[in-house]
Order: sequence, then C-alpha cells, then structure tokens
Amino acid sequence: MQAAHPIERAVGMEYYVSDADGVGGRLRSSPADFRVRELEAFDTEPVDADTGAYPHLVFRAELRNWETNDFASKLSDRLGISRERVSWAGTKDKRAVTTQLFSVKGVAAEDLPEIGGTDIEVVGRAGRPILFGDLAGNAFEIVVRDTENTDNAASVVADLSEFASGDDLTAGGDRASDATLPAGDTTVGVPNYFGQQRFGSRRPVTHEVGLAIARGEWKDAVLAYVGNPHEREPESTQAARAYVDETHDWAGALDELPGALGYERSICHRLVENGADEPADFRDALEALPSNLQSLFVNAAQSYVFNRILSARLDRGLPFDRPVEGDVVCFRDSDAPKDFPIPDADRTQGVTAERLSTVERHCERGRAFVTAPLVGTDTELGGGEPGDIARKVLDDVGLDQGDFDLPGAFDSDGTRRAVLLRSDLGVERDGADLTFSFSLPKGSYATVLLREFRKGDPDA
Repeated sequence: MQAAHPIERAVGMEYYVSDADGVGGRLRSSPADFRVRELEAFDTEPVDADTGAYPHLVFRAELRNWETNDFASKLSDRLGISRERVSWAGTKDKRAVTTQLFSVKGVAAEDLPEIGGTDIEVVGRAGRPILFGDLAGNAFEIVVRDTENTDNAASVVADLSEFASGDDLTAGGDRASDATLPAGDTTVGVPNYFGQQRFGSRRPVTHEVGLAIARGEWKDAVLAYVGNPHEREPESTQAARAYVDETHDWAGALDELPGALGYERSICHRLVENGADEPADFRDALEALPSNLQSLFVNAAQSYVFNRILSARLDRGLPFDRPVEGDVVCFRDSDAPKDFPIPDADRTQGVTAERLSTVERHCERGRAFVTAPLVGTDTELGGGEPGDIARKVLDDVGLDQGDFDLPGAFDSDGTRRAVLLRSDLGVERDGADLTFSFSLPKGSYATVLLREFRKGDPDA
C-alpha cells in the first residue's frame, strides 16, 4: 500500500491499495470528459395519469456543468415553488455531463422551463417523489487527459484485479510491472471509500460540521462551515472566513462574505435575527438550511468515520472480499439486475466462527458482502477485531452511537455499507489520454476508483 495524498488522508482515506505508480493527468478538463448516466430503478405512470393520485412529475435531465443542488434551486426559482418540492435520486458533481431523474410535485409538464445547459425529457408521473437511492447505480465514461505515464495504468489494473479477488498484492513480486492493458473489461476492486466530493472537493469540511453537530457543539458547527478558511479557496473568501473566525461578528460577516456563499450568508442572516446568544440560536441557524443539506452534514461525519474504519482494516491486514469472525455481512438485493449485484444493507447477518466458512462461500459467489458500519443510533458495530476497529475510531473522534440521536433532519439511526467496491473496468489509451468506462452501484464514487490510477491531488 502507498500513503494517500494529504487532502485525502484528511477525510479518512489513508491509503492507495495499489503499489504501482500512478499515471497523473488531469481530471475534468471539460465537463464532457466526465459523463455520468443513472442506471434507473424508478417506475412511473404515463404523463397524462391522474394528478390527484400521481402528483409528482418525473423527468430525465441531462445537465452540463450543473451541480444537482444548484439545478434544483434554479428550477424551483423559475417555477416559483419551494425547493423542497424538487427531488432526485443521487447528487452529482458540477463539472460533468450527467443524466439523471428528477421529480417535482404539483407541476404540469408544459410548465417546465428551459434552463441553459440542460436538456429535459418528461418521463411520466409518480405517486411519491423520487428519493435518494432510487436508482440501481451509475454508468461512467471518464477521460483523464495528459497523463505522465500511460503504461502505469496496466500495472494498476493488475493490482486492483488482485485486490478484487483477495489475492496478496505482494505475492506476485514484480509481476504487475510487466502488465499490459487488457483488451476487454477486467474485474477490479478498491476499498469502498466515500469520495472527496462527499466532504467538499475544494474545501473538505462538511464532516467537521457534522462531527460538531453530533457532539452538540452547535456554535462550533457554524464556525466550521461559515468560518474555517481553506488554502484552496480564493484569497478574498479566505479573508472573509478568517474575519468570521476572529470576530464572530455575524452582521459584519454579511459585508465580508461573497454573494456566491449563499448558505453561509443565510446562516449569518438568521444569527443576526436571533441574537446568537445561546447554543439553540446556532442550531436554529443551521436548521434554516435546506433539509437535505442538514442531513448531509451528519452523513459526512458518518462517512468520515466509515473511511477511517476502512483504513484501519487495511492497516491490520484484514480481507475485504471475505469476512473474518465478528464481521457483519449483508446479502445481495433480490431486486437488483441479475448482472449488477447490489448490497442490501437491510439484510444483514453477524459472522460467527461456526458460520464463517458458509458465509465465505456466499461472498465468493457474490451473494453476500462484507460491511462496516455507517454509525448511527441503531447500528450494529460487530464483534471481534472488526468491532474493535469501529469502537476505536469512534473513541478517536469523540463520539458514541447515542450522539446521533439528534433533532429533525440531523437525526440518523445509521446503516451498514459494503467495504469492497468491485466493477468491470475498461481502459482505452489515446496518446497521453486514458478513457475509463465502468458502472458502480448506487452510493459509490467513481473518483475512489480513479484515485488509484492517478495517485495525486484529487482536485488536479
């Protein structure tokens, strides 16, 4: 294993599992270099269905250089409705071309506005909104431009193929150095980390906000979000955030913060209104944000803890493709496409010494998946060494499960998540450019696979 880039280590991704050198290169040179298409799993009725029974209009949108939340805000503004009436299955990055489903409540098809950088196709109507996770996965086609050494890609593929099957990466000696790019797809595997964008690609602080919320430190949560300057931001933004940290002057912050920081400014407005004298005032300011953003803070804290758990599992040399005693596995989603296995986190089983060999066979056949906790109030932490890892990480960040018993949208009972991310990967070379084609289950991150190839600054 190699140590990861410092900004990745800051969000719990401590290692690359491939020892091969990276290819470097530039990601997202243009939005068209990062294409994402949802693998849809949401049924609809015809568009002329009864609006009383099916009040949610469903449409497919191709977004070019639009972050999902920003598009939802623009759409609701143009329609003159609350943003809470716009729903989607998965949040996508801005600098990309994405194709995804949305639903909007109480709107006719002919009322959908034209918005620059988008193509909208009405799909039908539904009796409920699209919810986060209402998709099977995502298909990606991503170009990495101007790589420094395309030959290294073959060695990384070989390493990740071994990780997917549970082979010892060190057992093959220099075998990977002689590898060549396969002509077709190869099954590869990586730790199922939460990617950098979960925490903020340029300014990874979302988990810091969530950790403070879980500890009940509401003012610290506000300061982590509104203050807390990061070196990757423009100097003027850094200066504005530093002003907040130094003065706690919320009215003055409105003069300093750029207009583009709309959420930060809305927090300051609320603090000016309520006086910012008590912890409840800071909680109230955070609750003024959209509910999905409130949830995102705590989800990012859970994701950070999960990443730390995976890094500790790597540190201890525990397998990812098969369980050890004390692990908790989940089973394959019975509704998933036959050729696209998806873990069902609601169907879990603890692994005892007596059941170990049986569960190992299920994992070998793709029927079960080793998991780690996304810690919440009801999450099973596991036993044996996997349970020890989870408890130690929680202790390190100063939390316990009961801390996730939180008000409103901040509350989380937790779940579990597969520790290994497998995919059939195709790689094509065109001079110094590499094109990667693959599909991932919902909730997994393309950048987590690509980081093993690039091995550098994820924002480059």
